Amino acid sequence: MSQLFSPIFLRGLELPNRIVVAPMCQYAAEEGSMNDWHLMHLGQFALGGAGLVFTEAIHVSAEGRITPRCAGLWNDAQERATARVLDFCRSWGLAKLGVQLAHAGRKASCHTPLKGRRPLAMTEGAWPIVGPSALPYAPGWHVPTELDRAGMTGIREDFVQATERCLRLDVDVLELHVGHGYLLNQFFSPLSNKRGDAYGGSLEKRMRFPLEVFEAVRRAWPMARPLGVRISAVDWIEGGTTIEDTVAFAQALEDLGCDFIDLTSGGVAPQQTVEVGPGYQVGFSAAVKEAVEIAVMAVGMINRARQAEAIIAEGRADLVMLARGMMYDPRWAWHAARELEVEIAYPDQYVRCHPARWPQAFE
Repeated sequence: MSQLFSPIFLRGLELPNRIVVAPMCQYAAEEGSMNDWHLMHLGQFALGGAGLVFTEAIHVSAEGRITPRCAGLWNDAQERATARVLDFCRSWGLAKLGVQLAHAGRKASCHTPLKGRRPLAMTEGAWPIVGPSALPYAPGWHVPTELDRAGMTGIREDFVQATERCLRLDVDVLELHVGHGYLLNQFFSPLSNKRGDAYGGSLEKRMRFPLEVFEAVRRAWPMARPLGVRISAVDWIEGGTTIEDTVAFAQALEDLGCDFIDLTSGGVAPQQTVEVGPGYQVGFSAAVKEAVEIAVMAVGMINRARQAEAIIAEGRADLVMLARGMMYDPRWAWHAARELEVEIAYPDQYVRCHPARWPQAFE
């Protein structure tokens, strides 16, 4: 029996397997609204056999966007555009659908990666940015305004309002982005958080604002629906966040009703030195899994069926997340099932391409 293709429950939601399509920023939105690109991008994954498909990071405010082409969910037009995409995925696909909510903080107001990911100039439409401290991401980047209590309250409310929109959209799973150097991660990391008040300094204080946002979202999100968090487990820089910090953070989230932790890493500062290789972040998920009872998702160069199977079978994570691997092969789950000799559901229109229907092609 394949462990990768065994079902799992997140609260009352049953997923048919442990394969998750990770959030992938597309930088294709128009005024924060999803369009035909997102219909195609997410639609192909919805019918490709994964148990759960996440949208890209959806930003909770205009100032919280990474770039002008990022998706958002702070107005009715964006909600309607998102509904169109999610309804399409539900109508034709088989996967459950998740949304990741985010705020970029000091990494906002930038060009897209295709344009160099550099900060926008004022003549290019730059907007004011905020952060836990008045420290730029890198030399030459915008200096954020240090958030005061009123600003933090406003951002927390932005997350709640976006959560309420996700509920109207009938999203199955919600995730908060506390990774990749974006705002909530900036509060968590000692490299970007130099505050001297109740929200900076010790680990307990640095966790406080992300935990307050989580609590507010948990109150707004139905208890029957799963809510999780993506965390950058380490900063890959001396003096930055450690795996011990992340374990403590995960335990605090579990106590507040978190249903899963998704372990990524890095992104808070450009000085990071990341040791990249197949499954290079799975050790983080394994460390957190030992410390919590809730589900843990592993990510990071997981692109082979037997590799993913081993991660689940050996207890290093409860689910695996693929991003670039899915972009390269949107039918990854179909092909993994064939390799592991497992039967999975195909959309009705595609049943005739199942290997069992034309075995001569696979001899």
